[in-house]
Amino acid sequence: MTLDPHTCYRALKARDARFDGRFFVAVSSTRIYCRPVCTVKPPKRENCSFYPSAAAAEAEGYRPCLRCRPELAPGNASVDATSRLAQAAASLMEDSALDEAGLDGVAAELGITDRHLRRAFGAEFGVSPVQFVQTQRLLLAKRLLTDTALPVTEVAFASGFGSVRRFNALFKQRYRLQPGQLRRHASTSGAADVLKFELSFRPPYDWPAVSAFLGARTVAGVEAVEDGCYRRAVRISAGGKEHRGWIEVAPSQKKPALRVVVAASLAKALPPVLSRIKALMDLACHPTEVAHALGAMAKRHPGLRVPGAFDGFEVAVRGILGQQVSVAAARTVAGRFAAEFGDPITTPFAALATVFPTAQMIADLPYGRIARLGMPGARARTIVALARAVADGELVLMPNADIEATLDRLRALPGVGEWTAQYIAMRALAWPDAFPHTDLGVMKALGETDARRVLAAGEGWRPWRAYAVMHLWQSLTKERA
Repeated sequence: MTLDPHTCYRALKARDARFDGRFFVAVSSTRIYCRPVCTVKPPKRENCSFYPSAAAAEAEGYRPCLRCRPELAPGNASVDATSRLAQAAASLMEDSALDEAGLDGVAAELGITDRHLRRAFGAEFGVSPVQFVQTQRLLLAKRLLTDTALPVTEVAFASGFGSVRRFNALFKQRYRLQPGQLRRHASTSGAADVLKFELSFRPPYDWPAVSAFLGARTVAGVEAVEDGCYRRAVRISAGGKEHRGWIEVAPSQKKPALRVVVAASLAKALPPVLSRIKALMDLACHPTEVAHALGAMAKRHPGLRVPGAFDGFEVAVRGILGQQVSVAAARTVAGRFAAEFGDPITTPFAALATVFPTAQMIADLPYGRIARLGMPGARARTIVALARAVADGELVLMPNADIEATLDRLRALPGVGEWTAQYIAMRALAWPDAFPHTDLGVMKALGETDARRVLAAGEGWRPWRAYAVMHLWQSLTKERA
C-alpha cells in the first residue's frame, strides 16, 4: 500500500485492524515502533513516522513495542506482480534459502537477477533482503523468548543465528535488552515437549467453514480435524536436515488469532513451519477488500478464507487425485497413497501416524505401483511426472511463485488440464485470482452449463476469484475438489 501519512495516522488513532501488518508506526520520542492496533495512547502526529515493514523501522534505529509485539502482525496477500515477487523471496528466506543458496540462489529460484530482486524487495519492504532476514530472525527470537521455555542457546539457533555470541550482541544492539531480560517476564508455563504460539489475522475469520473444508479433504493418517482443531503430521527440511513432528491449529477464544501448538522436535525448523501454517490458513488475507469485491456473495460467510497448503506437492497430488471424482473418493485414494509411500511417525494423536511422501520419493516409482491404489494408469503417470518436475526443481509449488510461468509448466504436464492447474494455483501457490471455471460445483452454484459463461461471470470478481470459488462451493451441500 502507499504509505500516506494522513491515512496511516487515522488508522492508528482508530486502531483499525484492517491495517494491521500493512504498515508500522515509529515514534521519535520513544524510539519504539508499533502495530497500528497497539492499545497505548496514540502518540502526537509530529512524532510519528510510517514504515512498510518491521525491518524498515528497525533499520532506522527503532525497537519493537513490548505491548503490541510487531512480530505477531499478520502478513500481506497481494496480486501485484512486484509485491508477489518480493513476498515470494521473503517466503524463501523464511525457509532459510538465503543461508543455504545466497541472494543469487534465491533470485535464480525466482527466475530473475539478484539486481531485480533487490529492487523489488526494497520497493515492497523498504530494506535490503539481508536487513529483512536479520530483523525476521530477531523478531522470531523475541517471540520464542516471550512465548516458550526454550533455553536461550536453542532460541538463538532456532531463529537462524549461527552463534549465540552473534545473537546476544545483535539482540542487545537492536533492542537494548539482554535476551534473558525478556525471558524473566515471559509466560513459559506448559509442557516442555511442545511450543505454543499465536498467529494473528485480520478479522473476521470463518473458522467453522475453513476447518470444515480442510476436514472434508484430510489425508488419512497425515491430517485430522478433531475437537475443533486442525492437526497434521509434518516432514520439513531446514538447515540441510529433515525434521519430523506434528502441529495443531485452533482459533483463539480471546484474540483475532489462531492458537498454534508445535512439537518440540520441530524447534530447529520453526521459521518455515510457521510460514507454512500462515499460508495454509490464509492469514495474510484482507477480508474487507475481498468482501467489497464480491458484494452480496460474501455476506453469508464473512471472513471465509482460501485454505492454502502446508506442502505444495501434497496439495498438487491431492488435486490430481480429485480429477473427475468426488471429494470422498479422492480422499480415500489419497489416504492409500500416503499409507503406501509415506513414512510412519509417532505422535500423541491416534489419527496422525504418517508423514506424506516427498516428490523425490515418488519420482522414480513405476506407474503401475501407484495405479493399483485405485486410479487410472494415466493419472498415475501424471503424479510421477509432477513428482519429477518438483524433484528436479523445474516446478516450484510455493506461495507467491511466478503465476503464469508455473501455470504453463503445470499445463505442460501430461494429464494436467485447466481445472487441475487452477486448483493448484488456488491452494499451493496462494493465488487469490485463481479460477477453476470448469469445476462442476462452481457451474452448479451459478446455475450454468457453459464454462465460457462462468469465465465471463468471474470477471466481476477479479482479483479475488479464488474467494468467489470458496463462497460458491460453500453454497452447495456437496463440493468438488
